[in-house]
Amino acid sequence: MLDCEIVQTKVSSAAAARKRPGRSEGECETYFVDEANVAVVAAAMPTAEAFEAAADEFSALADGTRLKILFALSHKELCVCDLARLLGRSMPATSQQLQRLRRDGLVRFRMAGKLAYYRLESSTARRLVRDALKRNTERSK
Repeated sequence: MLDCEIVQTKVSSAAAARKRPGRSEGECETYFVDEANVAVVAAAMPTAEAFEAAADEFSALADGTRLKILFALSHKELCVCDLARLLGRSMPATSQQLQRLRRDGLVRFRMAGKLAYYRLESSTARRLVRDALKRNTERSK
């Protein structure tokens, strides 16, 4: 609590010069950087390449068809034929979506004779998809 009062005092002395007119809701009323907090987070910050790879994974989740595939695979390993029927799409259209998910490392497949069976490879994607759908199903009730 004492730290907050000290910080507030520091901010107050420069606040008049740094007030930001026209700020949006949720923005600081003044500019004050806690260098110690910034240093801790900066030291833990992954590389730019890691952020780009993670953004690619998230963009794979930004499509309703791919989310349906991931949801289905979070329950059971399915072949492309099963997924196409479930989605009401052609096998080539379904395969195209699966290719994207494979490229991003979210799913893997195995061949069983002439059938390609897919499974969800990412436990993180499983959790994200199920949690998001659960939240949105509850909201729509």
